[in-house]
Amino acid sequence: MIAMNEVIVVGPPRRLREPSVRELIARRVLDVHFQPIVSLDGAAVYGHEALVRTPAGCHWPHPDALFAAARVEEISIELEIECVRIALERWATRSVSGKLFINLSASALLAAIGLRGLQQSLELIRSLGVATASIVIELTEHEHVRDVEMLKSATAVLRRHGISVALDDFGDGRSSLRLWSELKPEIVKIDKYFTRDLATSGDKLQTMRALLQIADTFGSSLVAEGVETADELRVVRDLGIRFAQGYYLGRPAPLPVVAPLNEAHEVLHAREIAVFPERQRVGYGGVTAERLLIPAPSLPLAGTHGEALALFEHHPELHALAIVDGDRPVALVNRHDFVLSYAKPYFRELYERRPALMHANATPLQLDVHTKVDDLTAVLTSSDQRYLTEGFVLTEAGRYRGLGTGEQLVRAVTETRIEAARHANSLTFLPGNIPTTVHIERLLASGRSFHACYGDLNHFKPFNDQYGYWRGDEMILLAARIISSHCDPQRDFLGHVGGDDFIVLFQSDDWESRCRQIVETFNRRARGLFDDDALAAGGIQAEDRHGVMRFHPLTTLCIGAVEATPRRYPRPEDVASAAAIAKRHAKARNLALYLLA
Repeated sequence: MIAMNEVIVVGPPRRLREPSVRELIARRVLDVHFQPIVSLDGAAVYGHEALVRTPAGCHWPHPDALFAAARVEEISIELEIECVRIALERWATRSVSGKLFINLSASALLAAIGLRGLQQSLELIRSLGVATASIVIELTEHEHVRDVEMLKSATAVLRRHGISVALDDFGDGRSSLRLWSELKPEIVKIDKYFTRDLATSGDKLQTMRALLQIADTFGSSLVAEGVETADELRVVRDLGIRFAQGYYLGRPAPLPVVAPLNEAHEVLHAREIAVFPERQRVGYGGVTAERLLIPAPSLPLAGTHGEALALFEHHPELHALAIVDGDRPVALVNRHDFVLSYAKPYFRELYERRPALMHANATPLQLDVHTKVDDLTAVLTSSDQRYLTEGFVLTEAGRYRGLGTGEQLVRAVTETRIEAARHANSLTFLPGNIPTTVHIERLLASGRSFHACYGDLNHFKPFNDQYGYWRGDEMILLAARIISSHCDPQRDFLGHVGGDDFIVLFQSDDWESRCRQIVETFNRRARGLFDDDALAAGGIQAEDRHGVMRFHPLTTLCIGAVEATPRRYPRPEDVASAAAIAKRHAKARNLALYLLA
């Protein structure tokens, strides 16, 4: 019996100890869910990835936390082997076709082979009636690979039993291009980082294209992981990536599925194509100063005028001669100036045996062979222009490599700028002629109809002549911004194909209303670039193309349109020509929009 004055202290209920990972394995309470991997050619489910799941109320609700705890308990490999067992057993009871993708770290695969764990798994596969040809082992945690040769042997064992190999999360910072090259996996899964925002990132698009080329080289198929939007799926499909996985196609679930989600199915069967994002800045590619290299002999630091003359006579093609101190260039002798000096009275007698350095340019232009064209462009505008006649010295890490001429430099920069302009306009950074042509080709190949709309500015040249190129550029940029703002960036392609010429390839059904809004908005806002006198007069007095002074109305925009189908216009140039004809009709008739019949 408790006394009345006795105090009873009641503490919080004792918390039950959470089971360890080892106990979860022993109790066999772990489970797996299956996420579909979809073939983009036909929208069929190619296979499922098995993903481990902990029981309800578990201390580790997510797989990452579970595997982190397993590492603390030093039973990571045991956990991975258990996940393989569960995946095989659950798959066998589902009676579905297609591939089963099972995650296994490289270290776990090697350990399983050494501990006969692989043999046990193969025996389990046979007992369950699962075909080994339906199994794909996804190698994870590539950073732990220490012996590539051992891993190659392990994957060879898998293949002998009909099991395929995949690299998981390629590109996440841990994966290895060497592993791809050495293992030649049947499948490579590209990390979701590269898929996320793929529809708006030109850099990621170029990366995916590069990975496709590597995959073709090594005979692998790609899976784009993390596809979560219709736009991402459309770009992945149009790039030619074979498989995709992500929430937009299907979430992990206890039961495998026979088809992707309806929204994804509709995208994959639609004839509408993706508008590939362009890189935002114009680059001059991989062109460097090495392209200008002329292999040429050099003169040592103490080399005499006589020795320099002998070199020039032996190499009549040389425009100059570098003087080097060891392998470091210190001066440049210009052939023309040198020969003129040698022709002067008594020059030979006075200087033939003296160092040629006396009559050399001690501060020649020096360019490293790895200098990019962007930097070569800066050289063209430098205050020292002697290199145009005497040339320059090319080096590598400060060591002499050869010579270059000013003529070559000017030509190289000009050619690369012209080539860059064909890919992207240097003012608006919009796609140029080549990307526009490629997009028309893709539209025609899709078999769907689209509208090609050619926009041009009326009376732009008088405006540009009157107010100068700076305000002329403002007018063109205004047109680019307005046209772009009325396009659906995922469906409508905008190209800048000339000074004030734009082309829009509309897949949007409401293309006509978009065009009329573009014209109305531009015509209204372009007035702000004229001065008050021009606005009051409704135009400006300026010379026409024939040099005759006359009145020109305010600058406006007109658009010529054509409905394009592969049957009517089988080639991109046919589409472009028809759109140009429509534009000329619009200008001639002073119409905002003209549709070519």
